[in-house]
Amino acid sequence: MKQKPKFGQNFLVDDAARHAIVDALGDVAKRTVIEIGPGHGAITEILARRCHRLMALELDRALAAELSFRFRDQTQVQIIEGDFLKADLRSLVPEGETVDVIGNLPYYITSDILLTLFAAGGTELVSRAVLMMQREVADRVAAEPGVRDYGLLSATAQMNAQVENLFTLPPSAFSPPPDVYSTVLRLHFAPRFAELGVDVEGFDRFLKQCFAQKRKTLQNNLRAAGYAPEELAAVWPASIPAQARAESLGLEPMAELYRALLKVRLRLDSVIF
Repeated sequence: MKQKPKFGQNFLVDDAARHAIVDALGDVAKRTVIEIGPGHGAITEILARRCHRLMALELDRALAAELSFRFRDQTQVQIIEGDFLKADLRSLVPEGETVDVIGNLPYYITSDILLTLFAAGGTELVSRAVLMMQREVADRVAAEPGVRDYGLLSATAQMNAQVENLFTLPPSAFSPPPDVYSTVLRLHFAPRFAELGVDVEGFDRFLKQCFAQKRKTLQNNLRAAGYAPEELAAVWPASIPAQARAESLGLEPMAELYRALLKVRLRLDSVIF
């Protein structure tokens, strides 16, 4: 490529990799698939032959025009010029159906796209996704409690989906080559809020409070969020060490603590009113 891509894209050019990414979605013969950032169509070309319906969202106007012309005779392919983060997913998903999502996520908005997909998965719009992202971000998404990479993004991802780390690609798989390695993850959306007995909005807010300062203990983060020391002491679960940090805990003990704190606050509110 002689010109730098408009949005700093790194286009997938490894033939084996593009087939492996599409293969990871499984059988999509009867499925609708949304592709994020199709670029020059390396993945789009394969998907167009396999899925029932394909909607590809491309922000770059020139690329969207290129793809529209290229797939003009394939009625099952719809090229949409626009920003995935501003798209109304509900309007794209056929009524009564779920969709699969695939894409090479731009490094600088990977977290924003993931959060959008988690919200959509929670509303049962998205069933599964195969996503390529910077290796360091993928490591955080898939990290288990107790390791350095585990944090808010890990907890949020695993609260909303089952995460599989599939494979990693070197910079040479792209043109122009990026400065980082890229990892492909597969997500099966299966929100755990009902299973763990917590509400979506409240528990998401609680997780942000717990991970607010990674070097602080969980108790100190919660005190900074407005919980009184005596309030925490009254309900602190035996399963959580007093000096534990949030990164060392799985979702189950975090949910247990959240439910206990919520019960205390609801009881106090009922006394006041």
